[in-house]
Amino acid sequence: MTGPLLTSAVNEALNAALRSGAATLECSLDLDRSRTEVSIAPDGWTWLGRRFPYPKISKDRTIYFWTGESFEPAARFTTSLVKLVPTPWGPPTFEIDGIKMLVSEEVSPYADAERKVSLIRPRGKEILDTCGGLGYFAEWCLRGQAARVCSYERNADVIWLRSLNPWSPAPDERLTLIAGDVCERIGSIASESFDAILHDPPRFAIAGELYSAAFYEQLARVLRRKGRLFHYTGAPNRLSSGRDVRNEVAARLQRVGFSTELDADGVLAVKQVRRG
Repeated sequence: MTGPLLTSAVNEALNAALRSGAATLECSLDLDRSRTEVSIAPDGWTWLGRRFPYPKISKDRTIYFWTGESFEPAARFTTSLVKLVPTPWGPPTFEIDGIKMLVSEEVSPYADAERKVSLIRPRGKEILDTCGGLGYFAEWCLRGQAARVCSYERNADVIWLRSLNPWSPAPDERLTLIAGDVCERIGSIASESFDAILHDPPRFAIAGELYSAAFYEQLARVLRRKGRLFHYTGAPNRLSSGRDVRNEVAARLQRVGFSTELDADGVLAVKQVRRG
């Protein structure tokens, strides 16, 4: 990140300071990652020796980044609308075509990732992160002293959002981010390459191939014996259709050689040693 990030709340605080005649304002310009002080003046506010305008920002569910000339929404439309979205917790979530990719209503998506990563016990392990997103799983693997994290993300616009997001992982020699589709590339990964896997795919309706028995067989193949897999499922359509995706996933994983345990919003699985 090379410049400040603004939300409507921070922009309103800047304008309120201007209206009150305050000389300075303490606020966060990195989505509550840290606090800083800015100087207030009628023709703009100053941060780290750089002058910025008071932009006209009114959208609550939008994060604005500095392009070098103006504040623009942290969003791109290539094949779909990909957007960084603020949360009450600080760490943002993101949306693809209006569908939220990370939980944020009842818990911080960052704290949620910490809990899920703890299930695979990352210390000293080589970990496959199938759908990297904003990188929160990878970040907590690194914090948990993983030996290596290999993370795939097929959407170039999501990778761009990571470059803006101060909560995404910083460059680390233990983390390899691959811009590609794990479903297409997993066949080229050597068998038993990883000690653990984190699988947080988009909804079944968007990426059904990532819920298929064929893909699960590949996950089992690249995972070492007794390796742990956490598969996030959520509960999409459960109330409206009666479909239980979590139990469907557990049954499919069992068929390819995993023992499974239902988690609050996913499945924790362990690769079993096949006999005979």
